[in-house]
Amino acid sequence: MPESNETQIPIVDAQIYESNENEKVTVSKIDSEDMTSKGSAMRLLKMSATDWPYAIMGTFGSIIQGCLVPIVGLFMAISITNFFIQNHSEMERKIRIAAFVYIGIALAALLGNALQQFCLGIIGGNLSEKVREKMLAAILRNEISWFDKDENGSLKISSRISSDGTHVKSVIEQVFLIAQNLTNIVASLIICFTAQWQVSLILFAAYPILVLGNMSQKMSDKGFGGDQAKAHNEATVVAGEAVSNIRTLIAFNAEKKVLSLFQKLLAKPVRRSFRKGQIAGLLYGLSQLGLYCSYALALWNAWRLVSNGTASFTEVIVASTVMFFASSTLSETMTLVPNFVKSREAVKSVFKILDRQTRMEPEDPEAFNVEHLKGDIEFRNVTFCYPNRPQFIVFENLDLKLEAGKSLALVGSSGCGKSSIIALIERFYDPTEGTVLIDEMDIRSYHLRSLRLNISLVQQEPALFATSIRDNILYGKKNASEEEVINAARIANAHEFISKLPDGYGTLVGERGVEMSGGQKQRLAIARAVLKNPAILLLDEATSGLDAESERVVQEALERVMEGRTSIIVAHRLSTIKNVATIAVVKEGRIAEQGSHSELMATPNGEYNRLLNLKASHRAESIEQEFISLSG
Repeated sequence: MPESNETQIPIVDAQIYESNENEKVTVSKIDSEDMTSKGSAMRLLKMSATDWPYAIMGTFGSIIQGCLVPIVGLFMAISITNFFIQNHSEMERKIRIAAFVYIGIALAALLGNALQQFCLGIIGGNLSEKVREKMLAAILRNEISWFDKDENGSLKISSRISSDGTHVKSVIEQVFLIAQNLTNIVASLIICFTAQWQVSLILFAAYPILVLGNMSQKMSDKGFGGDQAKAHNEATVVAGEAVSNIRTLIAFNAEKKVLSLFQKLLAKPVRRSFRKGQIAGLLYGLSQLGLYCSYALALWNAWRLVSNGTASFTEVIVASTVMFFASSTLSETMTLVPNFVKSREAVKSVFKILDRQTRMEPEDPEAFNVEHLKGDIEFRNVTFCYPNRPQFIVFENLDLKLEAGKSLALVGSSGCGKSSIIALIERFYDPTEGTVLIDEMDIRSYHLRSLRLNISLVQQEPALFATSIRDNILYGKKNASEEEVINAARIANAHEFISKLPDGYGTLVGERGVEMSGGQKQRLAIARAVLKNPAILLLDEATSGLDAESERVVQEALERVMEGRTSIIVAHRLSTIKNVATIAVVKEGRIAEQGSHSELMATPNGEYNRLLNLKASHRAESIEQEFISLSG
């Protein structure tokens, strides 16, 4: 991640630099790749092509379901008219037939619904799984600068994977519902207009009114356009951050502050729901007024047709009943519109991630695949600014060279760019201008994964995963033997404390390593780096957050690990850097001084001496304040 206080040298005019290879790199709009992706439901359905047998069966089940509603309406109307038969024996016979028909309809409903839901579960589940896997794979392929954006924070990405994976599953559900409802409407219209076209026509003309009423009511129940997930997204992020940082939250008694912010963020969707609920209620009331008026018109017209012999009572009842059933289905179809919109946005969101071309392809087949590096490192005329902060330059014409197997310590004030040098070596970012060379070869020419296999990074706050100690160390080398894991732990001074734990190497470290102390976490990170057996070792403030005893143990481990490897150390403490072969002082985006500890100390007015004197002064003040506090 970018350092918080990088040296800020404003770029006044040009935002484009020319590299040594005459390659132009635009930094003003470095992430303009956020173009609109052509996401479509058809592309999504193609991902389920292997499940086509289930798609056919599910569609067949949906057609069965769609046919049943008008059939139920038809036989309900017929059953009503059967009760007007004067001959009781004939009435009983026809009612018995209708009862058996209803049993048949029930069995057909069982078959249709079972087929539909069974296939929906399989296709939707498989599609959701594929989408989530592809999204995560595509996200992990992106360069670090993509993650630096606010909209690509960890909580938002997690929420996006979860919600989009759920919404794309609803696309399959909607396809089945469309097949079901279209079948329903077509079958209903055929039955109604065959039975009595005049009554059907009047009722059909009232469809828009009925649809408007039902749609407004159901939209109101759903929040007038869905569950307002987007409106609640900011509040969800706040809740997630509160849980993630629960210790800090409690330590500062900030529970009420977070709760207040959470309530404030929830107020907006609540007000929106209230306003739109009022609109929905008004629309529903007006639609009911028009609907009942249309019923009155249809009833009067039915009486006129029956009285002059144009239509029979049975025809009128059949047309009215089936048309009423069909209107409910049509209105239900229209209420799916908000879900269609939501699914469409989810599909676009999915393909925006899947279609994005990363600026650092980790599996570039044309890149040089390196098995082992010697470890020579050179920065040649490097200018660099973070892609998301192009107005500030971190380095300008930086030159730095380190021979293989040697060690280099980077010192300087906070924000001078020390960690940025490590980020460029790891190729988390590319230089804006100039070249970073490893073994006399441009770092951009290497196959990215093979390059990083030869580099290990130990950070100030090591990243541990919520799994066992063994699994955390194994991140350094997949399929390493138990003996290799233990040997790496011994080199990192970690085996002794691991062996004393009840579950040994199987001990769970907790979320972010919360069950481990700072020194233990640091040693596990070193063991992971040792297991990787890298040619280049990068240590970014690896001991700055430790107490004196933990620092001593970790420092011993680091000294063993650094033997025979190209090592770059970012550190503030003299004990960490005084034995390093070369020390480079970074100031205002350049190397101000370079040499061994004794060589730099021989320059009284040098930058290195100034930093040491400043640190000594601060330390003396700290001791004095502590003494005054204790004596008081």
